[in-house]
Amino acid sequence: MAKAVFLDRDETLNPDPGYIADPGLFMLYPWIPSELRRLKEAGFLLVIISNQSGVGRGLIPAGALVAIHSKLNLLLKESAGIEIDHFAICIHRPEDQCECRKPKPKLILDSASMLGVDLAESFMIGDRESDRLAGENAGVRRSFKIDPGDESSFKSAIREILGI
Repeated sequence: MAKAVFLDRDETLNPDPGYIADPGLFMLYPWIPSELRRLKEAGFLLVIISNQSGVGRGLIPAGALVAIHSKLNLLLKESAGIEIDHFAICIHRPEDQCECRKPKPKLILDSASMLGVDLAESFMIGDRESDRLAGENAGVRRSFKIDPGDESSFKSAIREILGI
């Protein structure tokens, strides 16, 4: 079975000015490409698990997410020669009480099933308690809550995942 690192998107991989709807506004933190490449080289699949309620609120056109994720992959390809393996997105508002919004584990569980991932050998990284809980609720080996946009806490999680 495969192993994966499940990653939140906004404030984990990229700055979040609030409801990014324009791919031109999307950028990665500078340390992300090399750190994600380290995970890929260690045999991990990279899976984005993200709540994007801006779609449900009508603030982000659904097609914009495709364009933003294409840009994310383009930036990773250009700078590190890698891509995200899968995107799993909840577009619902919190008040919709859906089954896929973090901290519920559905997006992680469905992604793991589809990709043949062993959750006991996988990890979750995000900047919110709901990210950490989603990983915990899904049964990953370890779930990390990092400080939003903080290079040292992100790199610390990567070192721990890699056992270095």
